[in-house]
Amino acid sequence: MRRWIKEFFRLESASGLILIAASVVALIIANSALGGAYADAMHWHLPKIPLGQWSLDLSLHHFINDGLMALFFLVVACEIKREMLGGQLSDKRSLILPLVCAVAGVALPALIFTAFNHHDDGLMRGWAVPTATDIAFALGMLALLGSRIPIGMKLLLSTVAVIDDLIAIVIIAVFYTSDMHSTSLVLSIAIIGAMFVMNRLKVMNLIPYLALFAVLWVLVLKSGVHATLAGVVTGLLIPHVTGDDDDETPHDNPSPLLRLEHFLHPWVAYFILPVFAFANAGLDLSTTPMSAMTSSLPMGIILGLIVGKTVGIFGAAYLARLSGAADYPKGVTHHGMFGMSMLCGIGFTMSLFIAGLAYKDPLHYNEAVLGVFIASVVAAVMGLTWLRIFMRERHAD
Repeated sequence: MRRWIKEFFRLESASGLILIAASVVALIIANSALGGAYADAMHWHLPKIPLGQWSLDLSLHHFINDGLMALFFLVVACEIKREMLGGQLSDKRSLILPLVCAVAGVALPALIFTAFNHHDDGLMRGWAVPTATDIAFALGMLALLGSRIPIGMKLLLSTVAVIDDLIAIVIIAVFYTSDMHSTSLVLSIAIIGAMFVMNRLKVMNLIPYLALFAVLWVLVLKSGVHATLAGVVTGLLIPHVTGDDDDETPHDNPSPLLRLEHFLHPWVAYFILPVFAFANAGLDLSTTPMSAMTSSLPMGIILGLIVGKTVGIFGAAYLARLSGAADYPKGVTHHGMFGMSMLCGIGFTMSLFIAGLAYKDPLHYNEAVLGVFIASVVAAVMGLTWLRIFMRERHAD
């Protein structure tokens, strides 16, 4: 299990640093002479694919956000299921701290955003933008501090982020679906039923699940429910064998879920997330100047992520420890918990994703992206500086 943990953090940390690089490159290109070519490339339509009475006609940007990101959500769902069946989320006692931190870290940012934007129903569509934590980006920051960070803090951050992702998935399913089409919705339910039956029959071959996932993705895309939820459902229905199998090599592992997660995780970490960042971080500052950050939309996001995440997560952790309901992980002090809470204000990937769902008006979307950018950079710098000052002790793990 220790080997799996080390590999997970290696992937997530490196991915976070690549995310930063991809975002900076996109921002530079979008504000250079190549900005027009960048925008044209994102709006370029892939070849149309006829599918009976339907057809797939997607722009490159649409394909990245709805197609490639479905694989990201598939991996997230696999991680959540694995953690619930045999990991950090399976122990009720150890689950209390990350659970209360994640819930508070979603609720307070949403309330802060609402305080700034409650006067406009259109702006309020983005209330969930500042509620997400980017696990890859945050762990990438922790990786820069090396052995100063105890393994307990890394595990707590990752568990908070996993629960955060689970809440975000529910939010997307409930609040960010368009008009639903009954035929494709009924067919989607039938495909999900087939996967459920295969799961109950203990079908361990991944190919049938992945084939049905492809069909389900098309049906969900046409149903009005966001297509990435096909990845969530599939990940939760792929069988997982718990026990001592985590010590085996991934190729020989009896768990289909673990084999799939191990295969997809590097592709998601090193390709899909950087491509998503590159496609969504290209903010043209000439159309959205930095002065726009003082308007209610970006300010709600900035303060929601920086203040809401920090105060919500640290406050929940402090009260949980004070009441005796939970304790900090080994090696984590109040100062360490506060610094980790700051890093949870990095809301990059999921925040940008939700912003794209919430705002179809380019002006509002660009303001939301600006808010996410500023908040994520400030949270990263503040959290990194704080932990570098107060986390001086080296940890063998």
